[in-house]
Amino acid sequence: VQLQASGGGLVQPGGSLRLSCLAPGFSLDYHAIGWFRQAPGKEREGVATINGRDGNTWYADSVKGRFTISMDNAENTVYLKMNALNVEDTGVYYCARRFASGHAKRPSHSPADWRSWGQGTQVTVSS
Repeated sequence: VQLQASGGGLVQPGGSLRLSCLAPGFSLDYHAIGWFRQAPGKEREGVATINGRDGNTWYADSVKGRFTISMDNAENTVYLKMNALNVEDTGVYYCARRFASGHAKRPSHSPADWRSWGQGTQVTVSS
């Protein structure tokens, strides 16, 4: 099962976007969902995670106070609201999953610990 990220686009510095991650075929109650991004020439990095089991969230220092991750269990969708975007936020954004119980015991924002990657959605911040 692959997660489906959408909502990217071209936005000016200071603008906002909301990304969506559709999780078909499994319950978010038993999974953690993470948002990751990869800029050209750089490694994929964790941006934000949310645990469906307890609602705990984590944010990379670079996005704290600007990005908000949320979960809609009825829609089986996780959102990433991004405000005050800057050029350093440019990249392909992906979502992935882990089992909630494992994430609660050993939280991780390393891409190697996540699975069910989809194709990602491009976010470009440029004037």
